[in-house]
Amino acid sequence: MLTETATPGDMPQRELQSLTLQFPSSPRGAQLARRHAVRWMGERGHPPASDVSCAVALVVGELAANAVQHGRVPGREFGLRLILDRASGVLRVEVADAASAKRLPTAAPSSSPDGESGRGLLLVDALAERWGSTPRSPVGKTVWAELRLDASTPVRLQCLADVTPSAW
Repeated sequence: MLTETATPGDMPQRELQSLTLQFPSSPRGAQLARRHAVRWMGERGHPPASDVSCAVALVVGELAANAVQHGRVPGREFGLRLILDRASGVLRVEVADAASAKRLPTAAPSSSPDGESGRGLLLVDALAERWGSTPRSPVGKTVWAELRLDASTPVRLQCLADVTPSAW
């Protein structure tokens, strides 16, 4: 467990819990990342069938799949980091890969209604409170998303059920 301490006069001590793992840059690695994230959330009181764990599974799955498909560098793994801040009710998901992109994602791309891909970041955008990407030193990038763990999560998931592919 990572604990952030405050100096006297600063805000009170905040406890952050985190998980950091590396996975092979393969579809199996993306699947393992998603499973580890759901198990970790279950250990923190969010069972696998809960709305929170379902949202985490979708976001981790999409970001890990993107790292495998678009950020793969032969012989390199991708990283998953989860940071839970119970005080603020936020979970930060970070997926890091070794590929440096000329343009880091800044918004969910538009997708063709008949296309077979291109909706992953739309899902992340719908589920996350906010998301983005940052360059990683010395190479690569980290794509991150922050999810609220409060009552707004089930509402956001319900909104996804109302969206049909023809709306895209």
